Amino acid sequence: MQIPIFTVDAFTNRPFCGNPAAVCLLENDLDEGLHQKIATEMNLSETAFIRKLHPADDFTKSSCFGLRWFTPANEVPLCGHATLASAAVLFHIQKNTNSVLTFVTLSGELKTRREKDHIVLDLPLYSTYPQALEEVGELIKAAVGDMIVQDLRYSPDTKKLLVRLSDTYERSVLEKLQVNAQQFLSAEKTGKVKGLILTLKGNSSGKDKGHDFYSRYFAPWYGVLEDPVTGSAHAVLSSYWSEQLGKTEMLAFQCSRRGGELKISLCNDGRVEIAGQFAIVLKGNLTL
Repeated sequence: MQIPIFTVDAFTNRPFCGNPAAVCLLENDLDEGLHQKIATEMNLSETAFIRKLHPADDFTKSSCFGLRWFTPANEVPLCGHATLASAAVLFHIQKNTNSVLTFVTLSGELKTRREKDHIVLDLPLYSTYPQALEEVGELIKAAVGDMIVQDLRYSPDTKKLLVRLSDTYERSVLEKLQVNAQQFLSAEKTGKVKGLILTLKGNSSGKDKGHDFYSRYFAPWYGVLEDPVTGSAHAVLSSYWSEQLGKTEMLAFQCSRRGGELKISLCNDGRVEIAGQFAIVLKGNLTL
């Protein structure tokens, strides 16, 4: 059996930047266990599987598909960058003729559309709530040592912990921070955290001006020590920073080694549009 597969760098327009995702096009149903085996073989933070919902569907003409995401360790309920990568394959490789594509996922229906050289994701917007430091103190210590934490929030819907560092820190401090995410597994005692976001307010002046906020994201609980650029984390960050900055349109940068930029627009219906560019870097076939 041959399965078309692609590697797409999401949230960038340059190869080897942004966040890479593998995308598989499934003409037929795949044995359940093979999804995880393929994702482990690809060994990227995410492998996406696009499947037809009906036998007569067509990757070029149909507008609605099933979509699942797997890390090298397990299936996840939401992945922004692999959704963007999936839409890029359908729009630009398969030459899909629709203006909007809908994906049926574990997080409900997700819509994507083309907008010039960007792909826009329509994602749920997740609220955050104040989190007591004492409950997660050991985890915070493992993540940032003795750095000053300005705010601490938790998103119960996504099980993500948001750690805002002091506004006195520059972007370079976040970028250079050495994080041993493997330590999080033993330091997290509550059992409720499955992802940790470090974030910092952007600069309105200086060489880094233009971005409203910066972040890094760690998910060792899912086998991903640090994710390069994370759409799902920004579904949490967008809610928090919109509240803090009083803005509904924002530009964000994720400060991983590969780095990536995200354009954010909050909607009135409790959702958020996150737009990014992409680079398709590999086309091939899996032979099973």
